[in-house]
Amino acid sequence: MKRQVSYQWRLREVMATRGIFVASDLSPLLADRGIELSSVQVWRLVTQTPERLSLPVLAALCDILDVTPAELGRTHHGPRRSRHPRGRLGGRAVQRGRGIRVTRAPTGLRCGGFMSW
Repeated sequence: MKRQVSYQWRLREVMATRGIFVASDLSPLLADRGIELSSVQVWRLVTQTPERLSLPVLAALCDILDVTPAELGRTHHGPRRSRHPRGRLGGRAVQRGRGIRVTRAPTGLRCGGFMSW
């Protein structure tokens, strides 16, 4: 099973802590750093969670707001789940302490019961 990962875009919140309350105030600050975005693009960047973001835009936002990328977007992830509930090596899984320990099948049951080691 795939691990679920998501993020929370916090640009508007971080802007507010820096005294920037209107998306249009961000445009000239971005332009000073060589980032030319339309007013609609800046508005979407502030009001919506972006699916893609170029590194130059991210670097400019971090410079303008004096933050790290981690402060602009918090990541969330679900628990890891094993794709093999009985362990990677087969056999039965035995719950021990913090993890799962895989044990081997009894000697007479190896190789489908055809051989006894």
